[in-house]
Amino acid sequence: MTEQLAAALAAEEAAIYAYGVIGVHLTGSDEVSRARAAEQEHRVRRDDLVARLDELKATVPAAPAAYALPFEVTDRATALDLAIHVEDGVAQAWRALLPVTENTERVEALSHLTDSAVRATRWRRIAGAVPLTLAFPGRPGA
Repeated sequence: MTEQLAAALAAEEAAIYAYGVIGVHLTGSDEVSRARAAEQEHRVRRDDLVARLDELKATVPAAPAAYALPFEVTDRATALDLAIHVEDGVAQAWRALLPVTENTERVEALSHLTDSAVRATRWRRIAGAVPLTLAFPGRPGA
């Protein structure tokens, strides 16, 4: 389980970095507010994961100082694409925890997967992306 928790931590850290890039390119206070709220949620999750891994006495590599983005973000459209990409990736990381957790830990992992899937859907709606939802959120290759 520590491996999956570490992967979720890496996804949350990457999301925090990405939202710093995303926010610069968004327009309108609603979009910027959504990005800030998403970044804050990922920060809370990151902190919770660090605490959980510490409880388990697991060693986790330090977060990199910077990340290689999957594509260049130059405008609002590519920023929205990155937000969708990031949330889908975070959902995948949380989905990997479902088979290795039980009880409240599984409920928490499912809740985080669902939150990221909903956030990705909202970004898709704002971007005008089709399809609006994924059949199996968090599923690799979905």
